[in-house]
Amino acid sequence: MNLLQKLKIDSFLVTLITVVIIASFFPSEGEVKKWFQYLTTAAIALLFFMHGAKLSRDAILAGIGHWRLHLVIFSSTFVLFPILGMGLHFIVPEWISPTVYMGFLYLCALPATVQSAIAFTSVAGGNVAAAICSASASSLLGVFVSPLLVGFLIQTHDSGAHSDTWKAIKDIILQLMVPFIVGHLSRPLIASWVEKHKKLINMTDRSSILLVVYVAFSEAVVEGIWHKIDAYSLFMIGLVCCVLLAVVLIINVYSSRLLGFSQEDEITIVFCGSKKSLANGVPMANVLFPASMVGVMLLPLMIFHQIQLMVCAVLAQRYARRLKRKSIS
Repeated sequence: MNLLQKLKIDSFLVTLITVVIIASFFPSEGEVKKWFQYLTTAAIALLFFMHGAKLSRDAILAGIGHWRLHLVIFSSTFVLFPILGMGLHFIVPEWISPTVYMGFLYLCALPATVQSAIAFTSVAGGNVAAAICSASASSLLGVFVSPLLVGFLIQTHDSGAHSDTWKAIKDIILQLMVPFIVGHLSRPLIASWVEKHKKLINMTDRSSILLVVYVAFSEAVVEGIWHKIDAYSLFMIGLVCCVLLAVVLIINVYSSRLLGFSQEDEITIVFCGSKKSLANGVPMANVLFPASMVGVMLLPLMIFHQIQLMVCAVLAQRYARRLKRKSIS
């Protein structure tokens, strides 16, 4: 076991930080920047095409009947998180700057993760079929719901914001939804190839995200991001992310028990209702926001992503041990 595994640090996050450092010292500018932007658009389309191709209808149908559980998870993702995000307004500008606060509003509007939510549910001994259904549906709903939430949240708390929500939705449909649908419709033809080359597809997914992050932070560096975000700001982003995640986890645990869900369903609610998708958030930000804003908007999401992985890894092991003791007794 290497040091990163011992510390429960995602190796992809280390790569992500490396890309941010490279962009800070060697940002893309001029003609090179234009070619990177074209490449980014193509990479995002490919990313969502692959998301669609990987989505199994059989897996979704296997868990779709558990509507009460899905309702709780969707409420956590698209209602609880945005309410908590609006509550963060009271710590602006004492704890976090207005710009960073916009990044938190964006984070709170995003859908749940798919792969890691299902993986942690499986490790913890939860309802995997329901997790597959909820996580996949959340990702799909997020393409439509997240731009609406972003438009509502940002315009509510920033009277100077002039976000064209309908234009954003049109761009989301063309750049994200259309490739997603085409990928899913192509699944009967390419499903076996997708299953056989999972590692290659996973590499493509991550490469697309890294490319978007490089272009976003290149633009942000040119606009002076590191003059606006100092060490104190990064610390406060991490602290607020920890508090936000803790509140969501506590509410999900106790609400699932109050509503009478089994422990397997509680596990599914905890892991599917508390996570936010970096894979969806990075390309969506590239479509929703001006290039100069994307880097700052992604900082809370990138930090929250690592914290959620570390915390959920510990929680999954605890749930697994509890279920093991229960089965022995």
